Amino acid sequence: MSTLTGDEPFHADGQPLPFTVADFWRWGVANLAGNALRGLVAEFLVARAVQAPDATRVEWDAVDLRTPQGTAIEVKCSGYIQTWVQAALSRPSFDVAQKRSWHAATNIYSATPTRPASIYVFALHHHQDRPTLDVRDLTQWSFFVVATRRLNEAFPTTKRLALGTLQALAGPPLGYAQLAERVRDLELQLLQDV
Repeated sequence: MSTLTGDEPFHADGQPLPFTVADFWRWGVANLAGNALRGLVAEFLVARAVQAPDATRVEWDAVDLRTPQGTAIEVKCSGYIQTWVQAALSRPSFDVAQKRSWHAATNIYSATPTRPASIYVFALHHHQDRPTLDVRDLTQWSFFVVATRRLNEAFPTTKRLALGTLQALAGPPLGYAQLAERVRDLELQLLQDV
């Protein structure tokens, strides 16, 4: 399937309709702060930071992305502000449950639940002021990078990590500018441990 530019019109009976893919994008995916899209933004940011080779995201694959060296990365996202009316800020937490994973290249599910990536990147949209919320502002994000092996040793059956628990495991948060270097360092460390 080819990558769309947004200019492509919808069509019926061979005739173009007066709306395009870009119109759909504006309608359906313009609010980047919603939980589902914020998670996709996090994956996109990590992919750009580590220069992941995939031109487009592979939906439902066993891992979210791979580095140019082939290291599998899982990206998890959370934030304080939701798109709905909130009585109080959300308490960030991250899904780390082991799952049966589907592999897009083979169309096969894993036999047992695992954490198939080698590295987890936890993306926290830490901004807490609704009027100035801007998911595109990378200074509003913090990142935590953890080797899956370390996550498995510390929390083999845990399904969710609270932010404080994650900070104790991963150390201080990283800015976007530090993310690629931290992933590369951990990637080299994993290769040396083999």
